[in-house]
Amino acid sequence: MKKIINFSKVVLGAGMLLFTMNSCKQEPKREDPVEAAEEINDEKIENNEVKDDASFLTEATEINIKEIEIGKLAKQKAASTDIKKYAQMLIDDHTKALEELKAVANENTITLPAAISNEGKEDYDKLNEKSGVEFDKEFIDMMVDGHEKAVDKMTEISQKATNEDFKLWASRQTSTFLTHFEQAKKLKEKIK
Repeated sequence: MKKIINFSKVVLGAGMLLFTMNSCKQEPKREDPVEAAEEINDEKIENNEVKDDASFLTEATEINIKEIEIGKLAKQKAASTDIKKYAQMLIDDHTKALEELKAVANENTITLPAAISNEGKEDYDKLNEKSGVEFDKEFIDMMVDGHEKAVDKMTEISQKATNEDFKLWASRQTSTFLTHFEQAKKLKEKIK
């Protein structure tokens, strides 16, 4: 009987030790969805021009996913009604752009990221820590910077992509993103 009790203590102690060691194990950093998509495309695409086009579309997808996620956050947390309306516009426009992009990519067997990039997640988390007017200011700063870069990226794709469907898609998005950029600058002036 004494041996059974001692054995039970040993098993219980070993179990607790394993549980403790497992709890202390650090979570591995998640693989960046953008990098994963680019790796898949690199493996399956041999033509360098098509690889460049795939890279353009991967970057464009990253832009859209980030804007949608941050737009959803702003719709929840913004103090300003104008910011919430702007956020809804972002969600609507970037969702539409992403759906069109997915269709074009599928026709050309290009793999796109399915989730926000690690960098985008960091921006999201940083913004999520803010509230009230602080949130609004940080959000609109992010939108001005982000849409300026997005306009540049869409312009680049519309000029450098080899696939005509990609060029056409990027051309259409340039004007939408430019509208977002201009509205973000106006909102930034309004909430100073």
